[in-house]
Amino acid sequence: MSEAMIAPRRWTAQNDDKVRGDKSNARRIELAEAALETLSELGYARTSLREIAQKSDFSHGVLHYYFTDKTDLICCAVRHYKTNCATRYDALVAAAQSPTELVENFLVKMRESLCSEAHMHRLWYDLRSQALYDAAYRKDVTEIDTLLEAMVWRIASRYAELCRKSPAAPSHVLYALLDGMFQRALLAYVGGDHGVADRLVADVRPLFGLIAQPDAN
Repeated sequence: MSEAMIAPRRWTAQNDDKVRGDKSNARRIELAEAALETLSELGYARTSLREIAQKSDFSHGVLHYYFTDKTDLICCAVRHYKTNCATRYDALVAAAQSPTELVENFLVKMRESLCSEAHMHRLWYDLRSQALYDAAYRKDVTEIDTLLEAMVWRIASRYAELCRKSPAAPSHVLYALLDGMFQRALLAYVGGDHGVADRLVADVRPLFGLIAQPDAN
């Protein structure tokens, strides 16, 4: 086919819209990341767009341009953070060659997350509690919960596979169990009980023995 017969690719209004949309989304994420520290420090109820602007390098007007309100900003910030959290164990899950290796590497990373990111986890649980009262948060919270449930399921199913067994419970049960233990430990940790990190590891380790069950013959 000759070059003359090849129609040139035309730049359309849809292309412009996509570029603008990508840039806008990238800017929203940049602003949300900048706001995370303030949000995690003060929590939902005590934070306003104006206060976030005062504690960051961005003006109140810029925040209002990219976010309709505080709810929009908080949902964007927490979604971005927890989406990254939901994949943090994937590498160790893929690399594990034995059940023990998977469990021990998971426990190390879980403990590290509790200790180094307690303020961020606190913001997530704050947002999830707000969703009980404010419908504006429910869609985002439900979607984030689904991502985290899938994260736990990848860990549990890989552990069961390495044990040559099947998961002993459905994903929502395993997620609720582990999430409840983590939230309880987080409450103690932010209250000054830093020894709870080691206790969480000790409590979660034997749970893996309950995650897998023998395959039916």
